[in-house]
Amino acid sequence: MTYQKERYGFTDEELTSLPTVYRSDLFSGKTVVVSGGGSGLGRAIACLFGRLGANIAICGRNEEKLAATVPFLESLGARVFSMPLTIRDPDQVAGFIDAVWNEFGALDFLVNNAGGQFAQPALDFKVKGWNAVIDTNLNGTWYMMQSAARQWVDRKTSGAIVNIVADIWRGMPGIAHTCAARAGVTYLSKSVAVEWAQYDIRVNCVAPGVCETSGFRQYPLEGLRSYYLDSNPMLRVGDAHDIAEAVVYLAAPSAKFVTGEVLTVDGGEQLWGDPWPTGRPAHFQPRNI
Repeated sequence: MTYQKERYGFTDEELTSLPTVYRSDLFSGKTVVVSGGGSGLGRAIACLFGRLGANIAICGRNEEKLAATVPFLESLGARVFSMPLTIRDPDQVAGFIDAVWNEFGALDFLVNNAGGQFAQPALDFKVKGWNAVIDTNLNGTWYMMQSAARQWVDRKTSGAIVNIVADIWRGMPGIAHTCAARAGVTYLSKSVAVEWAQYDIRVNCVAPGVCETSGFRQYPLEGLRSYYLDSNPMLRVGDAHDIAEAVVYLAAPSAKFVTGEVLTVDGGEQLWGDPWPTGRPAHFQPRNI
């Protein structure tokens, strides 16, 4: 099996032709925000919403990726709005949410996908690196959630949030900072799902396991080997479309009575598996007994 490839994930042509269980007009007239929509999981999620008739608003730090994604989404027939920003800045986030309302006159669904991490043993974390991951994955997600919810409450309209978290259930050695941040988002989501139910705002999470995207390029060969060989009992990796389909389920009327939930899409990794983003340390190598 080849672990280092020229590309990871799907091409645009592949994304648009993947089968889906959802009808093509499911989100006609609806508007969805997808943070980090310029690449990886976010691009796949935005693509599926676009295929299903939604207006799409995307944001992210990489202006070039966003610019390249806009015509792709427009080719699906979607109206598209894009704004470069960092979700670490609450003022930029609030300005973006305002701009979405000005552009489309509505915001129906928020998908918090933006985030990032790097593989490193926890003893080697620097303060700057730790803070960067926590600030993006936890604080940034919260700024997006609160800004969207405030608009829904002020405008007396309903909404739904889907947060992309992680398979935190047995810990995440090698990316402990991500585990901390995503666990925070998970239980933040459960908390405000109760608080915001009175406003007809649903809040749920999708927890991906090892799913192949362009982000795989940042991991060392030994980390990728553990992903492909034995990260879950299905003995294979998932893909971005698996996550997109799960997000759509939670946004659509199919989940109208679901809030505060985490949909884990991981091939059973939460039950069994041994993924090591940094590569498996010698202490955990198989031993003859």
